Amino acid sequence: MSGTRVHIYDTTLRDGAQTSGVDFGPADKKAIARDLDRLGVDYVEGGWPGANPTDDAFFQDLPRLQRSRIAAFGMTRRAGRSAENDPGLNALLNTDARVVCMVGKTWDYHVDVALGIERAENIAMIRDSVAHAVSRVDEVLFDAEHFFDGYKANPEFAMDCLKAAIDGGARWVVLCDTNGGALPFEVEEIVAKVCEIVPGERVGIHCHDDTGNAVANSLSAVKAGARMVQGTINGLGERCGNANLVSIIPTLMLKMGFDTSVGEAGLKKLTHVSNALDERLNRAPDRHRPYVGESAFAHKGGLHVSAVEKDPRCYEHIPPESVGNHRHIVVSDQSGRSNLLARFREIGLDVDPKDPRIAELLETVKINEMAGYAYDGAEASFELLARRVLGEVPNYFQCLSFRVIDERRWNAMGERVTFSEATVKLALSGGETGEMAVAEGNGPVNALDAALRKVLLPLYPNLVSLRLMDYKVRILTPGAATAAVTRVMIQSTDESGHIWATVGVSANVIDASYNALRDSIFFKLLRDGVAPAR
Repeated sequence: MSGTRVHIYDTTLRDGAQTSGVDFGPADKKAIARDLDRLGVDYVEGGWPGANPTDDAFFQDLPRLQRSRIAAFGMTRRAGRSAENDPGLNALLNTDARVVCMVGKTWDYHVDVALGIERAENIAMIRDSVAHAVSRVDEVLFDAEHFFDGYKANPEFAMDCLKAAIDGGARWVVLCDTNGGALPFEVEEIVAKVCEIVPGERVGIHCHDDTGNAVANSLSAVKAGARMVQGTINGLGERCGNANLVSIIPTLMLKMGFDTSVGEAGLKKLTHVSNALDERLNRAPDRHRPYVGESAFAHKGGLHVSAVEKDPRCYEHIPPESVGNHRHIVVSDQSGRSNLLARFREIGLDVDPKDPRIAELLETVKINEMAGYAYDGAEASFELLARRVLGEVPNYFQCLSFRVIDERRWNAMGERVTFSEATVKLALSGGETGEMAVAEGNGPVNALDAALRKVLLPLYPNLVSLRLMDYKVRILTPGAATAAVTRVMIQSTDESGHIWATVGVSANVIDASYNALRDSIFFKLLRDGVAPAR
């Protein structure tokens, strides 16, 4: 068996975007990439340059990552073209990404029927494309499409395709179970045979979950010698999804003794990254998700609780804190304190673990989350809440009242016009008298934001650089129809490039939006060290 280091290649931004009901925007992709970078994965596959405007926008303005390398995905050259003159291949190579992953056929059936070309030409396409890419970028991966079906049908041809990629200079050849039909015992046997010819340190695995075995297949491949795993956060992907890295990473590290770039510190961010992705997609996190679900370490009354309180190993296969989760005792909940202390360290708060205010904050968080707040995807709102309990947030302003008017009408030209106007009345530093402003906007939230700025900008000029990047609304009580409680998530940035997220909850979507806007403004002022205006 080869070394114990396993490389993690995340494909959430490409494979995850193929999930039914998932639609990433450029801002989403950047935010997710930064979360993956903080987690510590080796590679973040950004998408397919030239495939759609969203991927083009992402590659035209790549996020600056500290640990992860961004990879671009594309195809080998087409038949009948040289690698140098293939538009698709050149689009793949003409980005700032220094890692590329290209996919090619390795199943003779596809070559014969889908491509309709000679098998020798398919092998030449792989070799030529990889060799050309190696001359242009730092690292090249070859995704061997339908490899397991191809190997079972014609092992010699499938291996010749891998050898062509290696001969061309590929750093990795990735064995893909593209239709998700392989089983763990098959994957282990075939990967072991591949590793007899190609060193395991150059072999990766990419599995789909159509039989529910993507995680098991990935682990079987690693056991057989593969040293790269491709997958997505929360198992996003087309059809039944891709291999779930949220299950694979801790299993590799905690169960199988492998090293990854995530490390012990990154592993403690796993629950947060998993939940934050769901919140960004306006999805409720799966409570029963292995390792990171809210119920993954939940114990309800009776013998289990008694045993866990004596020795957690009785009913917990790992310490929940190792993956950023916590124990949940349903009948007498004492969970969460360690999570809060870890979050304090992340935001630079030095708090005595015995400080009684921690219990107060924990109770407040639980009450707020029952009401619909989600702090995994809104770190700035959590930091403000924590600092308020600890008495560290200045009262920059107080909203005495606001009003938003929407009007829809037709003008003299017969064109439909939608008009939004907001009026706010703000008191400064706890004062009783307020300053009033009126502003128009492109929708009620934009009008409210503009009215707030009219009052605040003369007092806090640093807010001029505050910019709202993204705005999402999620219905929390769908049974209530138009009277439903809503959660608003806002992502903001400023001239420093720092990005933060805030949350507001209310049965009134404008009220929820105001709460998230207010937190965004307060966080900007607090982070800039601004004193309250008087």
